[in-house]
Amino acid sequence: MPTTITVPADAAVGGHHGWRIVAAPAVTSTIGYGTLYYAYAVLLTPMAATLGTSTTAVTGALTASVLAGALAAIPVGRWLDHHGGRALMTTGSITATALLIAWSQVHTIEQLYPVMIGIGVTGAMVLYEPAFAVIVAWFTADRRATALLAVTIVAGFASTIFMPLTGLLTAHLGWRGALLVLATIHGAVTVPLHAFTIRRPPLAAMTAPAAPSLAGHTRRRAVARAAMRDTRFWILAATLIAHGAATSTMTVHLIGYLTSRGHTATVAATMTGLLGVLSVTGRLVLTAARRHLRVTTIVAAVFTTQAAAVLAMPLFAGTRTGAVITVIGFGLGFGITSLATPALLTDRYGTTAYATIAGRLAAPVTIAKAGAPLAAAALLHTTAGYTPLLTAVAGCCALAATGILIGAPPPTATG
Repeated sequence: MPTTITVPADAAVGGHHGWRIVAAPAVTSTIGYGTLYYAYAVLLTPMAATLGTSTTAVTGALTASVLAGALAAIPVGRWLDHHGGRALMTTGSITATALLIAWSQVHTIEQLYPVMIGIGVTGAMVLYEPAFAVIVAWFTADRRATALLAVTIVAGFASTIFMPLTGLLTAHLGWRGALLVLATIHGAVTVPLHAFTIRRPPLAAMTAPAAPSLAGHTRRRAVARAAMRDTRFWILAATLIAHGAATSTMTVHLIGYLTSRGHTATVAATMTGLLGVLSVTGRLVLTAARRHLRVTTIVAAVFTTQAAAVLAMPLFAGTRTGAVITVIGFGLGFGITSLATPALLTDRYGTTAYATIAGRLAAPVTIAKAGAPLAAAALLHTTAGYTPLLTAVAGCCALAATGILIGAPPPTATG
């Protein structure tokens, strides 16, 4: 039977100091995603022209970056459980700033790849996963969902802020100058916030399905091993892999599909841009609905809605109204897993080894997100039209809806 280990929290945990812990990663995640990830799409074409290579080769560097971040998630998770986030996130911010400067100085595609691999590793040290681990450690269950929601709502606008900003900077300073400005913003804001704000809570509530007499490190290892032996963990992993593949595929190929249906590139890009706003909407829906329904029920309903919306695209996306409706149907689930995953993991395994378990889950899911658009491109080259691709995306969403329900027995731990 699981054992609950509780240390009474003082007023600082989840109180005044705790909300400073929320504000810091909300800001740093927004800047981190904006500079380390979303800026790449804006810089892609001018970089390829300057480096004298194809956009495909330059895109490959971003894929390598994402894959490096996926592999780094596992050791990062272990570190966070053992040592907390302050030193790791501060080091990651400093290193990422230096790599942004190095990125601005690359002159060959061979130089770009190692820089982007380094950025992928530092991303694993400063973005959502470590931010969530810090928040899970600080907040009790009744306040945790609101704290996580605050971070994801703010960071959900990273693309809305930094893609236009990067475009403006590139137009006036060139892509190298734009990166130097982005590096300055990143270093000036994220380094001090991580160094002076992120810290371990003085006291916290911890739960784990393990004996309370075990020492801290031993207990964390026991909890992590138990999770790896739990069938529900692997069902959740398969669920998130399927859903991650669907969302990343649509992110990359939705504009192409909409233009193939007769919409102009500007209209298609605007519709696709709705996904960022809708990701925030979906998170708000989850937070409000979970007061009355189980998280798994809500998520399964959203995944099912996404499957239906994608299947409806061949019928309705030829008109502007139909395209907007189907994009909205899919977009509601675009960012929902970023909130649902911490809730599911802490419900099932407590908070003692949260970061270790989350890191092991994030690795295969991130790899799937990186590889799915490439597989989708191959499918488009071997089939006539987008219908087989949309069918595959809808199938992934349906599988995810089924998986989230299959792996959803009553929670056995709280914390």
